[in-house]
Amino acid sequence: MSPSTSQALAIGLLSGAAMTVLATGLFSYWRPETKPEEPKHEEEMQSDIVDGVAGLIGNTPLMKIKSLSEATGCLILGKAEFLNPGGSSKDRVALNMIKTAEESGILKPHTGSTVFEGTVGSTGISIAMIARAKGYKAWIVMPDDQAVEKYQLLEKLGATVEKVRPCSIIDKKQFVNLARERASKFGEGEATGYFADQFENEANFQAHYTFTGPEIYRQTAGKIDALVLGAGTGGTLSGITCFLKEHVKNMKVFLADPQGSGLYNKVKYNVMYAPTEQEGNRRRHQVDTVVEGIGINRLTQNFDRGRRYIDDAFRVTDEEAIKMSRYLVREDGLFVGSSSAVNCVAAVRAAKQLGPGHIIVTLLNDSGQRHLTKFWSDEYLKAQDIYTELTPEETVLDFVK
Repeated sequence: MSPSTSQALAIGLLSGAAMTVLATGLFSYWRPETKPEEPKHEEEMQSDIVDGVAGLIGNTPLMKIKSLSEATGCLILGKAEFLNPGGSSKDRVALNMIKTAEESGILKPHTGSTVFEGTVGSTGISIAMIARAKGYKAWIVMPDDQAVEKYQLLEKLGATVEKVRPCSIIDKKQFVNLARERASKFGEGEATGYFADQFENEANFQAHYTFTGPEIYRQTAGKIDALVLGAGTGGTLSGITCFLKEHVKNMKVFLADPQGSGLYNKVKYNVMYAPTEQEGNRRRHQVDTVVEGIGINRLTQNFDRGRRYIDDAFRVTDEEAIKMSRYLVREDGLFVGSSSAVNCVAAVRAAKQLGPGHIIVTLLNDSGQRHLTKFWSDEYLKAQDIYTELTPEETVLDFVK
């Protein structure tokens, strides 16, 4: 390359660079200044943003319980109610009872009004959470023999917790009766006391008839052969059953009942009696079981609403429930509470009765996290002479007969 050619190339490169800088500067000068995008207003935001804690309740997933389905040849589905923000299906009930009281003018937020309830734990936790979110206080009366973590959760949520000895519903000091009495004597000015009364309150039934039942119907596309559920207040069983029976006429309904509860005998023989209720036979709780949340020895209005639809009942022992809970962890990584374990035992029984190829739905009411000191405590269970170790070779068909 000649010197003149090299000189010309250098001049060309320098000229091009200068023009690029000049053009960039002019573009920057003439370009209108852009402002940061304004934040969106609430109405412009995505529709799946929910309104507070209450908006998190419901629409829980329906999961295939793989180990139970494979063992029985049926599709056994568990509705994951433990994913509600308060950790259980009782969130639905608590929310609807409080909303109903507001709509009827009984409760007004931020007036010092208090929601009273007698409960073994889960409903109280849900009430405490929702009451706090809506501007109320909560006063929870509980038997003093429940898992410790339930009392701890209630206290952390700001509820007043009153522990009483377990006794029959005919006793004025029974936890439900005491909650009713406390509510009736509470009130000053605008502050009122509201007794939620989950056992008899129709809002309990309506929460499941209006929401849980339709969710299950939608999730299964109406293809359900059997519903299997335990009952405490009876609102969950009756609400879901009454809705589904309107749409799935041939669906079977099975009650899952822990030992010592009278509901099994009421369904099977129309007699509310359990042998463990005989004088001197009761060992632990009112219904003589380590299972918490289901089982009762009286008929509630909520249970009676759907009782005519129950086709059969299964008695589930503590040993079966305990083994089922350990089995679900071992096989599925599923950590459930005591009532959920009872439901799963009964679901396997229903599958064996119906035979392979059927679709069976149950509820996973809560997780094992609020049952650590009782149902999930080996030390506690051994002290009750009911601990049964699940051997590595044992399958669900070995311990569910």
